[in-house]
Amino acid sequence: MTTPVVSIAYHSGYGHTAVVAEAVRNGAAEAGATVHVIAVDTITDAEWDLLDASDAVVFGSPTYMGTASGAFHVFAEATSKRWFGDAWQDKLAAGFTNSGAKSGDKGHTLQFFQTLAAQHGMHWVNLGLKPGWNTSTASEQDLNRLGFFSGAGAQTNADQGPEAVHKADIATAEHLGRRIAETARIFVAGKAAVSA
Repeated sequence: MTTPVVSIAYHSGYGHTAVVAEAVRNGAAEAGATVHVIAVDTITDAEWDLLDASDAVVFGSPTYMGTASGAFHVFAEATSKRWFGDAWQDKLAAGFTNSGAKSGDKGHTLQFFQTLAAQHGMHWVNLGLKPGWNTSTASEQDLNRLGFFSGAGAQTNADQGPEAVHKADIATAEHLGRRIAETARIFVAGKAAVSA
């Protein structure tokens, strides 16, 4: 069986997004991937090499002022060195974000990740879930309770710490991890079959 390599490149300002990153890691590992979790604000040359060798890269950041954090933007700009050499061409990509508000313009952060992936020639993997918590019989505990399609959105009250990241959002992030790992397995096996 093919073992895909998934890297999670994320920034977390106060620890909430790190909890979501760990949930993505757990889901991807559960689905059989080799997973690397990389904090982009302290990224090393060895970790850049891990990203280059990955089959899929999952981007993650808190949403601050309607977009990814400044630290994530610094990382995104630094990826231009990879862009010049097409180092990430045809890898898979996905994304997740957390903010204090239920919406908080998280969609814009996910769109930023999609644009970054597109500039690198990567293939975007969406969340693949219908929205939850959108009927009178639905629950706040539903997967995708915030109704994002392009990636995993999480919400944590601004006056609470990382331990308060919503359990349904953690489960949604785990789903994203499994989805990217399973898609990467198919993608890697397909590439191998075509080139055989």
